[in-house]
Amino acid sequence: MKKVLIIEDDKSIAELQRDYLEAAGFSAEIAVRGDEGQKKALEEDYHLILLDLMLPGIDGFEVLRAIRAQKDTPVLLVSARKEDIDKIRGLGLGADDYITKPFSPSELVARVKAHIARYERLTGGRKNQALLEFPGLVIDTAGRRVFVEEKEVILTSKEYDLLLFLAKHPNRVFSKEELFERIWGMDSLGDLSTVTVHVRKLREKIEKDPSNPRYIETIWGVGYRFSGRWAQLEVGD
Repeated sequence: MKKVLIIEDDKSIAELQRDYLEAAGFSAEIAVRGDEGQKKALEEDYHLILLDLMLPGIDGFEVLRAIRAQKDTPVLLVSARKEDIDKIRGLGLGADDYITKPFSPSELVARVKAHIARYERLTGGRKNQALLEFPGLVIDTAGRRVFVEEKEVILTSKEYDLLLFLAKHPNRVFSKEELFERIWGMDSLGDLSTVTVHVRKLREKIEKDPSNPRYIETIWGVGYRFSGRWAQLEVGD
């Protein structure tokens, strides 16, 4: 049974989320404070974390930052605040998705299922692939680890998935719509700014000069591509 952690200070909302998830076949636990939720998230294993932004103790952004420093568990942010800056900040810190209250139970369950399924698909089928090596950049597909100039950099789950997908298709240009569908898999439930934010954060972590990227290039008016100038081996889908 898939296990979900709900970090939500409104107990009635948390219990409602739990009831819907349990009805859909999940196991769900609740934490009503940010510090309590952070402790659970770091000490226990969950398939996905539902994280409210406005929390007592420490806020959701701080909790997310702590989670991403140690784990790549999918995190779905939940908030009543509709400002784009909150969404951009949350995605920039490594959230996998953002859902605004109020939302329908079916949408919540659909997003939870989709993120867990995609995470398992992307982590479960790469155990026997070799390292993907490029000048200054190594992607360890078995360990889901990335090294830049021989130093490991910590990527979020979706940052890693995006990098791996682009690196496995050098010289091919993908639109934001294509990348969103391939990496997030929910083109009808998301925001294309998610792709832009993740590319920017990824560049900050792997590029020597993010403003003049050597790996992930912007093809203006079209999308992004992994520069084939750095490809040293043939890789398949």
